[in-house]
Amino acid sequence: MRKAMFVGAVGCGKTTLIQRLSHEKIRYDKTQAVEFRNDIIDTPGEFVEHRYLYPSLMTMAVDARVIVAIQSATDQRPVFPPAFTTMFPVETVGVISKIDLATPASLAYATNQLRAAGIRHIYQLSAVTGKGVADFQQLLERPATPNK
Repeated sequence: MRKAMFVGAVGCGKTTLIQRLSHEKIRYDKTQAVEFRNDIIDTPGEFVEHRYLYPSLMTMAVDARVIVAIQSATDQRPVFPPAFTTMFPVETVGVISKIDLATPASLAYATNQLRAAGIRHIYQLSAVTGKGVADFQQLLERPATPNK
């Protein structure tokens, strides 16, 4: 698996998705600090929500081979600013999480937010039901691309 760094707002489903990918029991676990789990770097949501913490994201990204930007289908806030991905020297992919709770309008909003952030490849999934997770996991298992 490529080393991936997961970024997104508080409660967007980063840790839940990591639990699903790791075949762990799914339980709510607020990430308080950067956690390293096998080939995944789990970052606290505050790193995205507070721009003064962006240098922490850039520092953590040094070891990553892919950045996974997660936008919850239930969150109608502009989480990622335009061109967010330009701070990372590696490929960034998007995930729309919580699709089991989504409406067509909320999916469109999440897609637009990720596209504005500079993300071209977007996966829609539910870590709770497992829908779409296998396709996303295949991405993580592919060899890294040399450039964004």
